[in-house]
Amino acid sequence: QVQLVESGGGLVQAGASLRLSCAASGRTSSTYVMAWFRQAPGKEREFVAAVSKSAGVSRYADFVKGRFTISRDNAKNMVYLQMNSLEPEDTAIYYCAAADRLIRDYALGPYSYWGQGTQVTVSS
Repeated sequence: QVQLVESGGGLVQAGASLRLSCAASGRTSSTYVMAWFRQAPGKEREFVAAVSKSAGVSRYADFVKGRFTISRDNAKNMVYLQMNSLEPEDTAIYYCAAADRLIRDYALGPYSYWGQGTQVTVSS
């Protein structure tokens, strides 16, 4: 089993930056792709970004528009999401996810492990 704990969310104004962190514990050697998803009130959960185990490959949702950067530090079992130029539309709960197998489509998964989420609120 793998446990994921997110942190770094908060309330910021439009245009500000936040850095989300995800700490992985347990059988972290079994994790492959790590990803961030988000869910806004009244909406379905959506893919934000993902990074391969070696950190050599990353994928982003179109709405990221170069504003977000995903990274991972395997030595520390950490995954990060640097979010710049935040917009009110980015308001959501952000979830960290991990795949325990090789996956072809980072947006579709499947992801076996999920964190509890961290709230990001962007005011206009």
